[in-house]
Amino acid sequence: MFSSVVEWVVSLMETLGAPGVGIAILLENLFPPIPSEVVLPLAGFTASRGELNIWAAFIWATAGSVVGAYLLYWLGAAIGAERLRQIADRMWLVEPEDVDKSLRWFTKYGKTSVFFGRLVPGVRSLISIPAGIDRMNPVVFGLMTLVGSALWNALLLAAGVWLGDRYHLVESIVDKYSTGVYISVGIVVLVVLVHLVRRARRRNQARQAGRRDTTR
Repeated sequence: MFSSVVEWVVSLMETLGAPGVGIAILLENLFPPIPSEVVLPLAGFTASRGELNIWAAFIWATAGSVVGAYLLYWLGAAIGAERLRQIADRMWLVEPEDVDKSLRWFTKYGKTSVFFGRLVPGVRSLISIPAGIDRMNPVVFGLMTLVGSALWNALLLAAGVWLGDRYHLVESIVDKYSTGVYISVGIVVLVVLVHLVRRARRRNQARQAGRRDTTR
């Protein structure tokens, strides 16, 4: 996959220049298998050879990040909280009130989540959807996305310039960083799952006890 992505990005940059970087990053938001940790270091390396303007690449990449984030934001807004509650009502272990709790949490910590989410591969794209479902202020969402994405893009472009023809090392470094984040997220998900299972058992036991009381 690495070689095919590189070839595709090289062809975009050769054809469109810096706007090609922006298009690649826009698509990365919508299709996470296109990794920014490959696209941006390659753009930085290309800029170090004088074949691409680094500032133009940065501006276009950040613009692509913001546009892609807004597309997913509006997808989340189209789904809406009410539809999500209906889905939760049909799911095992999950209840409509869990959606409300999650939205309250996102209302409280949404700004921080959007900003730091831009610094985690995979989460970078997905964080826009709950922001849309929660109808987070679009201006605030755009600002947090802009700042977080600009930082991420600048770091990867700079790494490509610094590493030169070893730019591909960035992908392995980001993979290790991502693995640590995913393990942490996995632990949190496991803890939440255990909590949901225990809650379902308690409620089931309470219902059974209630039925026994009514039959006496």
